[in-house]
Amino acid sequence: MEQSSIAYRSIKVDGLNIFYREAGPADAPTLLMLHGFPSSSRMYDPLLARLAQHYHLVAPDYPGFGHSDAPDAKTFTYTFDRLAGVMQDFTQTLGLNHYSLLVQDYGGPVGFRMALAHPERLQALIVQNAVSHEDGLGPLWQKRREFWANRAANEAGLRASFFSLATTRQRHVGSSPNVENFNPDLWTDEFGFLNQPGQADIQSDLFYDYRTNVASYPKWQAWMREHQPSTLVVWGKYDPSFDVAEAEAYRRDLPKAEIHVLEAGHFALDEKPEEIASLIDTFLNKTLKSQ
Repeated sequence: MEQSSIAYRSIKVDGLNIFYREAGPADAPTLLMLHGFPSSSRMYDPLLARLAQHYHLVAPDYPGFGHSDAPDAKTFTYTFDRLAGVMQDFTQTLGLNHYSLLVQDYGGPVGFRMALAHPERLQALIVQNAVSHEDGLGPLWQKRREFWANRAANEAGLRASFFSLATTRQRHVGSSPNVENFNPDLWTDEFGFLNQPGQADIQSDLFYDYRTNVASYPKWQAWMREHQPSTLVVWGKYDPSFDVAEAEAYRRDLPKAEIHVLEAGHFALDEKPEEIASLIDTFLNKTLKSQ
């Protein structure tokens, strides 16, 4: 696949400067790429470099992430509803009325909210280690559920673990037997981001709101069963955050979903950029031609 130049832009949305990466022809089919935690649009650089020949690729940073504005948590409500609202307005500001959606981790709850609000805009769905069923939430989530049930009693413990260098590294490496495949800059950069002023408050508020995502799973599942969006699931099986059983769980709602489980971790693009780019290209080429 030919490589293409990437543009790095910012645009005013809802009073905030929203940073985004863009590549490919503006008149090509759009792929909107929603990142995870604690990453940013930077995680999609491997795809931006590989898919821009055939697609218009747009990867924004949410408020509080990457190079977008990060207003103080005392003045800005960090919830997934709010992030989805800003991203919805971002697409309209750019004039993106139809797009395929690629979601990873936090991109799932942001993207599902967008899809439910405007299903007519969605041409295809690509899921990479993003959860919409309880199947994906393994034993690791027990402590997190305790935080949701009683934030005051559990916040100090959550912060000590959630924002540590060891945990930041583990999000990438997980249970992978191929640790040498990972660039340590990935987690040291993210650790530096998490330790910027105000980030602990921003990310604690947002993770406390994650409980609303779990409560929304039945609604998202019902939407998938009703609308049957063309869906590709690409899953890194060494993910320490989300259980690999989640990949097959999508088939309950989407019997025609294309599902691939890879020898990779939570951020599968760290290890399998060529394979994932090829899967996405083949899937979108087939799906969009049939519409």
